[in-house]
Order: sequence, then structure tokens, then C-alpha cells
Amino acid sequence: MLPALVTVLALLFTGYLLRRLQRLPDNAADVLNRVVIDLCVPATILRLVPKLSLGPGLVVLVIVPWAMAGLAYLLVLGAARAFAIDRKSRAALFLATALGNTSFLGFPLCKALLGERSVPLAAVYDQLGSFLILSTVVPVTLAGAGAGARPRALDVVRRVLTFPPFLALVVALLPLPHPALLEPLYATAASALVPLAVVAVGLKLRLTPPRPLRVLVLGLSFKLGLLPCAAWVLVRLLGTPSFIAKVAVLETAMPMSITAGAMMMAYDVAGELAAALVGWGLVVSLATVPAWAVLLR
Repeated sequence: MLPALVTVLALLFTGYLLRRLQRLPDNAADVLNRVVIDLCVPATILRLVPKLSLGPGLVVLVIVPWAMAGLAYLLVLGAARAFAIDRKSRAALFLATALGNTSFLGFPLCKALLGERSVPLAAVYDQLGSFLILSTVVPVTLAGAGAGARPRALDVVRRVLTFPPFLALVVALLPLPHPALLEPLYATAASALVPLAVVAVGLKLRLTPPRPLRVLVLGLSFKLGLLPCAAWVLVRLLGTPSFIAKVAVLETAMPMSITAGAMMMAYDVAGELAAALVGWGLVVSLATVPAWAVLLR
């Protein structure tokens, strides 16, 4: 657990320090985010999706992340009406709530808090839940939250169909050969995802919380508090075996997805708010994720 958290926080601080020292151009975060979206995320999809396999006893690990994404949408819809939240901030709040850092942080945290046998279960939650949501729901949300007038349906469809991670997902799901020769290329490009994305978030991070503060507070409350509670209720209702239930709840309790934050910044969707939700979420999760592990015991 500690190495993963230290790595993320160190990269986050590195990006913040580089901006403060003016060591990089003003558009450095945008460039890094574009590399993440156009290269690192597609490589990760092409590397992992063809290897997916799912047993009948693990279906709950797919149901929970999709159900939580649906609940996140309803929560954000209600909050937007109650607090008059603008379209871009609403999209950022939804993505921050619906998607968690269920791989880079989720795997080592589950291993540290629940044991090594939890990692394959966490991988199912991540790849068939968070990962597919990232590849499908996120591009639609970003397309609908673009700058200017509300886009037409055809514009949204066009943006989704030309979105590199979505194209990679389609290729990965097709019954095509996947040469082993390409595996080192995919692995190399995928390994840069977290460092580049976290440094880019650090470049956008401001220690002063963004305004309006209530959106940040809502995002952290939904993601780190309310959704894990809902996941716990759902796994109980589904009669899930105890250990699988613990993995599902703990994965739900992870802070906001760094990749989703990078995508929001790359597409100019509440970039400062996205950076704040990622940065402050990581800090707050240092207390909340271990607390959930204790409660689950």
C-alpha cells in the first residue's frame, strides 16, 4: 500500500513543483495529457482487454462498478439541480464519482489490506468495470460537456467514434489475432500512463481549493463515503461471498481515477476542478481507504 501511495504523491508533487519553478512550458500538462489519451490508454486497452476472462461466481464484481456509475449519475443529477452546477463541473463531478483508481492504487491496496488472493478479484472489478466504463462512458460524457453550445447527437457520436481509447477497445474486442511481438510495445507505452497522468495533474494542481468549493466537497463525499456504503448494501443484497464482497467495496472506495482526470484536462472539461478532485482525493483516501478495510473486517 505505502509504495503505491508514496509514488503517486511524489509524482503529484513533482508536477506541482515543476509548475511553480516554471521548468516546463505553460501547455506542458495539455501535451502530457494528449500523450496519455492517444498512446498510453489505447496501449493499455490493447494489452489487457484480449486477456479478460470471467467466471460465473465473479459477476458481482462486474455488477457493482456499473451500478455505482449509475448511482453516481443520479447523485450528480440531483446535486446539479440543487446547487445549480454548470455543465462542465457536472461532468467532472460525475466522472470523479463514477470512476476510481482501481488498478494502480486498487491492486496494491487490496493486496496490503486484504491479502494477495484479492488481486485477481480486483482485476475483474477494474477491467470489466472501471476500465470498460472509462473506454465507453467517459468519451460520451466528455463529448457532451464540450465547450460552447450543447453538441448535437451526431457530433457526440463522431467524437466517440474518433476517440483513441474507444477505437482501441473495439479493436481489442474483435476476434483478431494479437501477435505476441506487439506485447512489449504495449507494455512499454502502458507503463508510462500513471507517471505522465499524475505529473500532468500536478502541473494543474492548486493547493487552494477551486471555487465553488461545494463541488469539490460533494465529489469527495460521494466518491469516498457514499458510494462505498452503497456498494456494501448492494453486495449484501446480492448475497455475495464475504471475501468477494470486501474486494468490491474496497475497490469502490478508491479515490478518483487519475486517467479520467487526465482526460478531463485534455478536453478542457473543468481542468482545475478535475486536478483538485484527483489531488485532494488521493490525500483524503490515505485515511478513508484503510478505515473501510477496518470496517469490512
